[in-house]
Amino acid sequence: MCGIAGIFATKASAPADVSVMIDRMIKTIGHRGPDDRGTWVGQGMALGHARLSIIDLSAAGHQPMSSEDGNLQIVFNGEIYNFMELRAELHELGYHFKSHTDTEVILNGYHCWGEQVFRRLRGMFAIALWDQRTGKLVLARDRIGKKPLFYAWHGEVFLFGSEIKAILAWPGFKREPDYEAIHHYLTLQYIPAPWSAFKGVKKLPQASYMVVARNGQTDMQKYWTLPEPSQAHHRPPMELKEELVTLLDETVRLRMVADVPLGAFLSGGVDSSAIVAMMARHSSGRVKTFCIGFDEADYDERAYARVVAERYDTDHHEMVVRPDAAAVLPLLTWHYNEPFADPSAIPTYYVAQIARQHVTVVLNGDGGDESFLGYGRYTQCLRTEWISGLPRPLRQLASRMVRFIPPDVNRYRALRVTRRWLSYLSEKDSRRYAPSIAYFYEHDKFAGYDRQLRPFLGHSSLDLLEPYFQQSRSYVGGAAWADIHTYLPDDLLVKVDVASMAHGLEARSPFLDHELMEWAARIPSSQKMERGVTKAILKSALEPFLPNEILYRPKMGFGVPIDEWLKGELKEFAHDTLLSTQARQRGLITPAYVQTMLDEHCGGICLHHTRLWALLMLELWFRMWIDPAEVPLSPPATPPLV
Repeated sequence: MCGIAGIFATKASAPADVSVMIDRMIKTIGHRGPDDRGTWVGQGMALGHARLSIIDLSAAGHQPMSSEDGNLQIVFNGEIYNFMELRAELHELGYHFKSHTDTEVILNGYHCWGEQVFRRLRGMFAIALWDQRTGKLVLARDRIGKKPLFYAWHGEVFLFGSEIKAILAWPGFKREPDYEAIHHYLTLQYIPAPWSAFKGVKKLPQASYMVVARNGQTDMQKYWTLPEPSQAHHRPPMELKEELVTLLDETVRLRMVADVPLGAFLSGGVDSSAIVAMMARHSSGRVKTFCIGFDEADYDERAYARVVAERYDTDHHEMVVRPDAAAVLPLLTWHYNEPFADPSAIPTYYVAQIARQHVTVVLNGDGGDESFLGYGRYTQCLRTEWISGLPRPLRQLASRMVRFIPPDVNRYRALRVTRRWLSYLSEKDSRRYAPSIAYFYEHDKFAGYDRQLRPFLGHSSLDLLEPYFQQSRSYVGGAAWADIHTYLPDDLLVKVDVASMAHGLEARSPFLDHELMEWAARIPSSQKMERGVTKAILKSALEPFLPNEILYRPKMGFGVPIDEWLKGELKEFAHDTLLSTQARQRGLITPAYVQTMLDEHCGGICLHHTRLWALLMLELWFRMWIDPAEVPLSPPATPPLV
């Protein structure tokens, strides 16, 4: 992986100091590529690259890279796993290669096939190609959205980068919050594409490419769509299991190709354990594995990770995350560049930190839950789907039953979820999904909105998910479909990309291979969830490789005990931050509403930890990225390992 950035002066001539500016942009994201830096400057165009060397460590892999005829320039972040096959095909067509890199394969592939090359790539990527022949810049992002790419206009100058901070490094770029994006953030815990936290800065959507012409015109195209969740007939389970193991084994094998040391994140859950099991089949030595734990037993999975580590004799490394790990929050605020309320960003940062001390590449289990219906909320979706078949008057009656559940049950999670779930029964699909995914429920956040957010009263962020439910033939399929297109690329993959790249570590996700995902999309939901067992077909296929105590234990997820932290060690910090003069004057959430949440949470009346965490991350983002007169181009000091 790497970091890329660029400047395209469309109708205007390039500034005289464009070389200095592209250097400045790429320097801000230098952590993404500590091994090499390069820039290229042409007429009205500049490209920059920070390299993390993985394949062909020689100088032949230096970027920006030029085509043989000099008409094309490329900067590329990611890995292409089928590049050897494409290289052979291009060689047959008469193309020559000076390196053994996948970058040169993309470059020659574009020369040969144009934008159709993106359909041929199997892997993760963010690509920028400058075509001197046509005077056009082409940006492209991988199918699932593993590699980030942001862009913005500053007058008639088009800017792009792997991280927003590369764009903010442009002199005079105005840093203003996008309040509509913040409105969505408060519900979802992340900012969904194409928004960013900054007005005028956009995310290139997954599976898309954009052409920017010299006259400033842009054209965005989607080049791939995951098949809709299938309602096909059941297939013989044995046949499915054999195909699944073969596919998973192949995706892992492809991602073990590297000229540097590699290992795996191992939580002890089904997905990461499956990846380690497959890696052990292809590794000539001991697989290096890395795990994070907590002192709080309800969140600690180290014992399960040890079971897998012992079974496959891995070189296993562990670390315990405690409340003082929150000292990393200023550093995370700098790296994420946007408010990001997923608290598992903390342990992800630390597990990446310890992994980088031993390896340069890690494999992980991301994506298994979305493709094979592994989240507990999908079980709830099946119940909702059944109730949806009842006459509307009965559903409305059930929805009104919520008034008989007293508000003070909010301290008990099961009753709290039931109360929320009942209140949404008569709503459309996306809003019925709210109790499973929302940080702030719509009526909750509307009740607390202050002047900057009041223009969005009555505009539900959940409506962003509705098209995915409409395209699916089932409610549970729609939920997974929505997660794959929103939660997965804009939360999970952002979390891992930022945390790993902060340490110059490349993360690879075998479950997110698009061929495996296409195969999984054709499996009916009833074979993914059977008799209340989530990921049923995957777990059954893995029985020869993993013990039942791993496969069929209750799912814990990558949770963080922020509910306890906010009542204990972080109580004073949260109170002082959220009720500070700065926070009160922002006009986002009324101080009285924030005070009530703090009092109720710390008093054990109601659990507000997710909402308080979202507001805390938002306030820290304002303080770092909006308030200062100067852009913080360098990160804060790195706290020691906890």
